[in-house]
Amino acid sequence: MHVGIVSDTHDNLDLVEAAVETFTAEGVEAVVHCGDFVAPFSVTPFDGDWTFYAARGNNDGEWAVESTVAEFGTYLGEMGEITLDGSEVAVYHGTSGAIVDALVECGNYDYVFHGHTHERGTETYEGTVRVNPGGIAIPPAPGVFSVATLDTDGGDLQFHELG
Repeated sequence: MHVGIVSDTHDNLDLVEAAVETFTAEGVEAVVHCGDFVAPFSVTPFDGDWTFYAARGNNDGEWAVESTVAEFGTYLGEMGEITLDGSEVAVYHGTSGAIVDALVECGNYDYVFHGHTHERGTETYEGTVRVNPGGIAIPPAPGVFSVATLDTDGGDLQFHELG
């Protein structure tokens, strides 16, 4: 399964659209948003030809974000567990690095997707792959706007710079 991973969009519609275009071009079958849409208008562009999942970020204070996601996808709350083509995935915004570490180290997941830091990165710990797609918010750190795609069949992970 080809999966798109995004986080920390923070109402930047130009880059949200670039993320959607990237996922469309890559032919993803599912998109996972790791939180920090901020407002509902940043949610609706993700209503596409894929299965959509979203976790709550620390800047997603509006109840309308949850109800907007629920119109076409699955809202996971602050943390959720999903199965993507047989791969067990934990999705959490990442506000607590200790929770991210615990999810990675517990051994229950093939992947842990998170955001919050706006810094893309990946690491593997005893068979669990941690993925932070990076942020597409302004200002990001370190200045690169990115999303990620994952092929769960072979484990191929790619980062895509936007904007």
